[in-house]
Amino acid sequence: MTAPMHRRSFLQISALAGGGVLIGFYLPPVLEAQQGGTPPPPPPPLSPNAFIRIQPDGKVIITAKNPEVGQGIRTSLPMVIADELDVDWSAVTYEQADVDAVKYGPQSAGGSTGTPTNYTPMRQVGAAARQMLIAAAATTWNVPAAECTTASGQVKHAASNRSVGYGEIAAKAAQLPPPDLATVKLKDKKDFKIIGTKVPGVDVRKIVSGQPAFAIDFTLPGMLSAVYEKCPVFGGKAVSANLDEIKALPGVKHAFLVEGVGDPNTLVSGVAIVADSWWQAKQARAKLKVVWDEGETATQSSVAFAAKAKELSTQTPAQWIRQDGDVEAALTSAVAKAEGAYSYPFVSHAQLEPEVCTAKFENGKLEVWAPSQTPGNALQGMTKVVGVAPADITLHQLRGGGGFGRRLYNDYVVETAWIAKTVGGGVPVKLLWTREDDMAHDLYRPGGFHYLKGGVDAGGKLVAWRDHFVTYGNGKQTAATAGMGPVEFPAAYVPNVALGMTMMPLGVPCGAMRAPGSNALAFVMQSFIDELAHAAKKDPLQFRLDLLGNAVIPLPPPADGRPAPQPLNADRMKGVLQLVRDKSGWGKAPAAKGRGLGVGSHFSHRGYFAAVADVSVNAQKAITVHKVVVAGDIGPTVINPLNADNQVQGSVIEAMSHLMNWEITIDRGRVQQSNFHQYQPTRMPHAPAVVEAHFLETDNPVTGLGEPALPPVLGAIVNALYTATGVRVRDLPLAKSGYSWG
Repeated sequence: MTAPMHRRSFLQISALAGGGVLIGFYLPPVLEAQQGGTPPPPPPPLSPNAFIRIQPDGKVIITAKNPEVGQGIRTSLPMVIADELDVDWSAVTYEQADVDAVKYGPQSAGGSTGTPTNYTPMRQVGAAARQMLIAAAATTWNVPAAECTTASGQVKHAASNRSVGYGEIAAKAAQLPPPDLATVKLKDKKDFKIIGTKVPGVDVRKIVSGQPAFAIDFTLPGMLSAVYEKCPVFGGKAVSANLDEIKALPGVKHAFLVEGVGDPNTLVSGVAIVADSWWQAKQARAKLKVVWDEGETATQSSVAFAAKAKELSTQTPAQWIRQDGDVEAALTSAVAKAEGAYSYPFVSHAQLEPEVCTAKFENGKLEVWAPSQTPGNALQGMTKVVGVAPADITLHQLRGGGGFGRRLYNDYVVETAWIAKTVGGGVPVKLLWTREDDMAHDLYRPGGFHYLKGGVDAGGKLVAWRDHFVTYGNGKQTAATAGMGPVEFPAAYVPNVALGMTMMPLGVPCGAMRAPGSNALAFVMQSFIDELAHAAKKDPLQFRLDLLGNAVIPLPPPADGRPAPQPLNADRMKGVLQLVRDKSGWGKAPAAKGRGLGVGSHFSHRGYFAAVADVSVNAQKAITVHKVVVAGDIGPTVINPLNADNQVQGSVIEAMSHLMNWEITIDRGRVQQSNFHQYQPTRMPHAPAVVEAHFLETDNPVTGLGEPALPPVLGAIVNALYTATGVRVRDLPLAKSGYSWG
């Protein structure tokens, strides 16, 4: 769904000194536009800012509005504007926008929303600018605007064989009234010149040549460096510390206790050390002695969670998510059945760049440089916790070295702001976490336990599905991203369904991770569907297609009057399954003993994806993933195929990390893993030799791509592992069952 344009959305046009044009744009917040309610007040006049700046020499500077954490949005949104503007990409450079919702509308990176939210508005901005430039040229030549065309940054009038560069008429265009964005004519898809072409990322040259490109590279003159020590037990508080001893150490300028507010998303209690260099701060931290009040979470452990889940699985679920038909009767009469207990662990985001932020506080004003995925929330957190008014905070967006959902949370930003305010005097302070900090103080993808039963009838049709989901929460609400909805596939496509849920108390902070919820649930659902396909002696891919052919069982609307949740679109899922079948060579005999194909599919974050993995296993249980073929339906347009391939490849490799070695275990309320030697991501030698990405071109709305390609890969690989070995693994990570990458 694209964000509808509010009637108060408008362009503001200004002339640049020396000739040129600056085009600013007001876009209302997406949630307000989607949810209705009281119309917002008229926006204040725009200060000089721009989505488009056309210089007198014809060079074009396009503002990148959203955070960049590796998903490619800093390249793709300027591509959209440039195409509608009708300029050559070689004439375009970008500027990263600071955080300002009035100027730029919502600025965030999460939920694969960047493209669907901004695709149409950014096209309209580019098209409006092109229309104004045409009008300026037509007025100059005294010809009808309808006779003018554009190409490569020029307006042309074929009848008189005249042309003029955008830069030459930019100042005149700035004097014209802006068009109504809702009425500007957008290009036909067949006329795209930049959208749909392979464009390297705008920062690639910097990255591969080692130039400063990321938040960790950022420096300021006179900058101090900070570290922040927190209780190893979640929710613990600092009672006292040997601060005088720490302050006497070489290079240390400040050391102080921070009481915190107890919210892991903003500021928890700890001890800050500020020094001339980060190494000096780290060395001082090694001598820090803190007395902690560890709190209640110190009694929790992964071993206890697993034992409790097993005990709860034998009891009636505490609540029912969905009940259709008569599951017990259908299971009793089923011709073939399957039963399995599935589990998956807590997982850390493990982005390569640890949390980092820089800030300075002077005369009541705070200036911050951060790689946040939700900078608007960072502003709110700094206002609420640090006590600086939004008008007194300037937040600059820096490129993040990965995010995957971790930087949706702004604890490191608020910590830096608190430390900078305490130091004061306009002295810049850069807080850099260690890898150990990152792993011990994440907001983790929650673990979970599923106790499943299913049955098929004499015709091989899936007729019964029962899942007792044991997860984490307070009994009324699950921990963040630890829930499951009533339309989680195959619910709504099976006539007899019982989805139950029971929660266990949890003190470990949880949060969104790339394809939150789906990254775990797809492993379970796609694996168990595969079990039932084999029980029915059916081809697993055809079994899914047949399942999608069943009539949908609707849910009644909720009591609060909201619309009932809708299941995935069967036709769209069939489309990607058929495409991946055709592109992967599905159904061919395995190349060798111990080798097989597996399939998985999933709908998440508006995207429909299916994957087929080609896997072999040797006698030492070393797994080689030879090839993964991925098919997706993300709407009518792939803005940047080069980046789309990159996102799919990254999804496959990250899914492999989820499968093999990624596990966070808790003991006495603290994380047992500390660094990559205990939490290994997929290494380059273990990546598939081939990852193919194929996309259907459909009339469906434009969809993001950062997340939905990942979930089906987990099911595809574990199902291929079963095909190759005949052994079903239901407990992640695979390393616990003795497997490794070959």
